[in-house]
Amino acid sequence: AESADRLKALQGFQIDSALVKRARPDALVMHCLPAYRGNEITDEVMEAHAETIFTEAENRLHTQKAILAWMVGSPKS
Repeated sequence: AESADRLKALQGFQIDSALVKRARPDALVMHCLPAYRGNEITDEVMEAHAETIFTEAENRLHTQKAILAWMVGSPKS
């Protein structure tokens, strides 16, 4: 039930090639992952912008690690 509600809430908000074509030519498609392919972003767009998306996800990981280290007071490495 919750899954169906979530899918229904995402309808109309999918990033697809038609939406990307409406953006400026220098627009970036970014996603912090995990992505629900086929629901919130199409495979086509995900693959076309994979380098940017995976770089963003990697940066998110390092940011989360730094926040956790700060919260527990561990020394900088």
